[in-house]
Amino acid sequence: MYGFVKRLPDFEKFNLANQMRRAALSLTNNIAEGHGRYHFQENIQYLRQSRGSLEELLDDLTLCADESYLRLEEIEAAEQEAARVRLLINGYIRYLRSRKDDSGQVLHEDHAEDDDDF
Repeated sequence: MYGFVKRLPDFEKFNLANQMRRAALSLTNNIAEGHGRYHFQENIQYLRQSRGSLEELLDDLTLCADESYLRLEEIEAAEQEAARVRLLINGYIRYLRSRKDDSGQVLHEDHAEDDDDF
């Protein structure tokens, strides 16, 4: 996405480009933040927010296509990659739900016991 926004018209640099950068960063930041939570439901909520950021990016790509800001082939490739990311996020949510059902609310990760070191 960062590569795409560099090629947007100058008049979109502060609006659309900024929005696309923030959504792309939010997507990965929410996955990371959710992973840092030790409760399944919290992790799932952050993944849902991440998925929402992915949908924002898809909407922004639609605008780029409508306005011919980028080549259609590039946009279609990005949309295919987004579909793959959506499948990964949804699969991770399903996995966490199944773990939650099996073992309760709290995640037990190897590094969770090291929290006192911070």
